[in-house]
Amino acid sequence: MLGKSHGRATHCPLPWADLGHPPSLLNYPEPYRSQILDYLFKPNFGASLHILKVEIGGDGQTTDGTEPSHMHYALDENYFRGYEWWLMKEAKKRNPNITLIGLPWSFPGWLGKGFDWPYVNLQLTAYYVVTWIVGAKRYHDLDIDYIGIWNERSYNANYIKILRKMLNSQGLQQVKIIASDNLWESISAAMLLDAELFKVVDVIGAHYPGTHSVKDARLTGKKLWSSEDFSTLNSDTGAGCWGRILNQNYVNGYMTSTIAWNLVASYYEQLPYGRCGLMTAQEPWSGHYVVESPVWVSAHTTQFTQPGWYYLKTVGHLEKGGSYVALTDGLGNLTIIIETMSHKHSKCIRPFLPYFNVSQQFATFVLKGSFSEIPELQVWYTKLGKTSERFLFKQLDSLWLLDSNGSFTLKLQEDELFTLTTLTTGRKGSYLLPPKSQHFPSTYKDDFNVDYPFFSEAPNFADQTGVFEYFTNMEDPGEHHFTLRQVLNQRPITWAADASNTISIIGDYNWTNLTIKCDVYIETPDTGGVFIAGRVNKGGILIRSARGIFFWIFANGSYRVTGDLAGWIIYALGRVEVIAKKWYTLTLTIKGRFASGMLNDKSLWTDIPVNFPKNGWAAIGTHSFEFAQFDNFHVEATR
Repeated sequence: MLGKSHGRATHCPLPWADLGHPPSLLNYPEPYRSQILDYLFKPNFGASLHILKVEIGGDGQTTDGTEPSHMHYALDENYFRGYEWWLMKEAKKRNPNITLIGLPWSFPGWLGKGFDWPYVNLQLTAYYVVTWIVGAKRYHDLDIDYIGIWNERSYNANYIKILRKMLNSQGLQQVKIIASDNLWESISAAMLLDAELFKVVDVIGAHYPGTHSVKDARLTGKKLWSSEDFSTLNSDTGAGCWGRILNQNYVNGYMTSTIAWNLVASYYEQLPYGRCGLMTAQEPWSGHYVVESPVWVSAHTTQFTQPGWYYLKTVGHLEKGGSYVALTDGLGNLTIIIETMSHKHSKCIRPFLPYFNVSQQFATFVLKGSFSEIPELQVWYTKLGKTSERFLFKQLDSLWLLDSNGSFTLKLQEDELFTLTTLTTGRKGSYLLPPKSQHFPSTYKDDFNVDYPFFSEAPNFADQTGVFEYFTNMEDPGEHHFTLRQVLNQRPITWAADASNTISIIGDYNWTNLTIKCDVYIETPDTGGVFIAGRVNKGGILIRSARGIFFWIFANGSYRVTGDLAGWIIYALGRVEVIAKKWYTLTLTIKGRFASGMLNDKSLWTDIPVNFPKNGWAAIGTHSFEFAQFDNFHVEATR
């Protein structure tokens, strides 16, 4: 029975949310880029997201690539790097009420003072995070609503308290703190024992909670959020996972927000967690994108609720499997969301899902109190699974309740979603189909000649360790005036196992035979070194173990050819006339089982046998965290 009274509503509003990893989204041509953003953020159109949670770039590898920090070095501040500022503005343009959250994953190395640890100087780290919040407002007119501590890593209670004080001193009392973006246990227990910590943490956020919270977290009386969840392939099974946890995170665990990692799969598919976004947009060169089923599963909740709505006390599990929740705005509107996702078709990537059974059933709902006077409910329906029976976010005939005393019965089968609502604003937005999918161009050139770049990084390059940015070379007014430069000079405070070398990948993972040509410029005398590479077979959190064919030159007058990024597998080495601060042209040709290399268009090594890997990306990079420049990049490849 669904009734409305103050006694029956939980105190928690329902924000609902999402997190991004989409560098290639920014490079989409119009109108497709705006269409993708509409499907994600435009109210009553697609996923209609309530929250956007972004990474505060820290220069380190954070799953599928690095994101640049606003402070690479201690005295450096730049609030125009990376794509997150742009993404937040585009989200706000479509939904001015969207909630914004920032969370660091890695931090620039200078904060650690030689240690791989952000809590060496608590004031300094708090200052760094607060500058990001202030910069968001000053340069982009973005108000950050919530700030996190350190993604899935240790929190420091004193740091959280210092962060709160520093926020207040900057007039940012309205920015709330969420902790600790990891497990429930430690932060909840600490808050119950530490009155000051309890006071400064506004939301307890846990990752991949499996729809359950813990007693200590509930005892705090704070808002509980699943502050990262999903990260599952965006097939119908991923959509089933998403539909199940959106309901059951509240039914089982009292979580009033569920945040999906990630927003949109806009990165090379063979990187870790390929296609684990609500939708897929990984081909800026073609304009092709796919509005996947998790977008429409999201709409069942997001289009018919808003932050500030309340869950009713009457939520729960259905007799033969599945769950239902009911929410109200307190002004007479009611939304009921019912899901019957089967075990087989709703497994998330984590955690383990104990077996449960769902079977066909009839469920009767009775509207009580002021809800009994509701004359009509709109009905939206999704059926996942077999193509012949599949419906995504389809509006069915309304339910008329005047003659039934507020009672109605639904026939429910497995893998279905129903939203019943008084709101009449629901809409399944659509655009004409985007262009067909195409492979990455087999001939690709970039001379980096961009005077005022819209974005700090070159299109299609995906930095996997280090940060590669457009650079204006004041010392060279000629051919190398505009270049691409690796800008980190020390290892960041890492979140993942960043490589010891910097590397940016590009192209088609299925490329086999290719010629890569690039002008390179070592900036560090004696110890500096750079490379170009082909058939690079790993990226993301696995980048340290990447194999491929790597052609290196060093400022000490040597060259190497290796079968891996780390440089353990040496195919060839020798002396060569190379020094720092001079431009050279490297050419690497890989054909079948043999590779050859040229320096300044003269053969340096030939026909080295390479049996593994058979395919992979092209890449550029440096020997260590050092400044170096690249120009006139050119690939000719075949799959």
